[in-house]
Amino acid sequence: MTQEGDMSWRPTYRSSKFRNVYGKVANREHCFDGIPITKNVHDNHFCAVNSKFVAVVTESAGGGSFIVIPVSQSGRLDSHYPKVCGHQGNVLDIKWNPFFENIIASCSEDTSVRVWEIPEGGLRRHMTEAVLELYGHSRRVGLIEWHPTSSGILFSAGYDYKILIWNLEIGDPVKMIDCHTDVILSMSFNTDGSLLATSCKDKKLRVIEPRSGRVLQQANCKNHRVNRVVFLGNMKRLLTTGVSRWNTRQIALWDQEDLSMPTVEEDIDGLSGLLFPFYDADTHMLYLAGKGDGNIRYFEITTEKPYIQYLMEFRSPAPQKGLGVMPKHGLDVAACEVYRFYKLVTLKGLIEPISMIVPRRSDTYQEDIYPMTAGTQPALSASEWLSGIDRDPVLMSLKDGYHRPNQLVFKAPVKEKKTMVVNGIDLLENVPPRTENEVTFSSVLVSYLHIFIQTT
Repeated sequence: MTQEGDMSWRPTYRSSKFRNVYGKVANREHCFDGIPITKNVHDNHFCAVNSKFVAVVTESAGGGSFIVIPVSQSGRLDSHYPKVCGHQGNVLDIKWNPFFENIIASCSEDTSVRVWEIPEGGLRRHMTEAVLELYGHSRRVGLIEWHPTSSGILFSAGYDYKILIWNLEIGDPVKMIDCHTDVILSMSFNTDGSLLATSCKDKKLRVIEPRSGRVLQQANCKNHRVNRVVFLGNMKRLLTTGVSRWNTRQIALWDQEDLSMPTVEEDIDGLSGLLFPFYDADTHMLYLAGKGDGNIRYFEITTEKPYIQYLMEFRSPAPQKGLGVMPKHGLDVAACEVYRFYKLVTLKGLIEPISMIVPRRSDTYQEDIYPMTAGTQPALSASEWLSGIDRDPVLMSLKDGYHRPNQLVFKAPVKEKKTMVVNGIDLLENVPPRTENEVTFSSVLVSYLHIFIQTT
């Protein structure tokens, strides 16, 4: 590199307070051992974490289940440990409600989305009854996301190419986003939840106004096949991970108001595993973890060129199947911990916490690395958000530790099963083209039925 090139990047690199962040793996006694982690190949994390619980999708016969363990109960798990096991098909995604720490949503191959209330202290017996069973998708449901600022809004994306918006105050879908022509791969909200970005198997990246379902921006990704997308806080930018035309793993930065061309494209390596992006809006740090890799790379995102600044790499020989992330209020502020992953190591049946730490000598609270952060109070109700109101998250300080219990109580509506009509369409009748496997299975089933009818 030329001397001029050296000068152009060295000062910005030196000025970063995160350039020496390092990853620290928890001691063995603080890991969770003996977990029958799912062997499902679906590209999700299969893990969700909050300040109370770690939830992991497990391998199970005849239906889908996941396990919920109190964060403080690390160590080896009893083989008869109780599970959440109400789904009739494999569980594909689980997410904790950001405002009710005992409420978790799950979605499954059985086409349902379910909302569960975990008792204080964790499960004492198998849980089969959800507080809400949500039916509206005609095919399996691969993704769920909670709205970042509204207390009762849940988004689900199914293999019927639709995104449903659920109002949990009434327990029904209230909107349907129907602009995708293939399976939706990821969903990400901007800070106040007024915009939704999606990546899709149809090779398009979209920015959507979720209440109207209107596509505001769309990119046809010919050179950079997008897999995952994440909003970069309030920077008005998106970051995607994907594959270049030469089949190298790549990240790209986009202006959310103009998706005609990426602002930056950067090759990462020639490996094949999916790259999961994690963005921390408080520190402007981006973490990249490849599925099946042992390492986690991290970068700093800036508003000026070069925009993406490589910092360091955490290395480990054990490959990760998925990663859960602890919310900010669950971090160890005294240790200058700025991020914490919970890494699923399938071969060992292990969940391994990895803390990202800023090395500081001082014992005082580090204001510069812990700005005010999104807390556990919702900014608005489901009906307020649906009526068109947007509000930024309610912020909290991490200075005095986190001891404020949430006074909110989750109330599930009483519901009857019925047809689901959204946007004038009965969702349960509106079935998209089937996959080859489903067609084969259906035709075999039909022919068996014919034989059965003829012989009886």
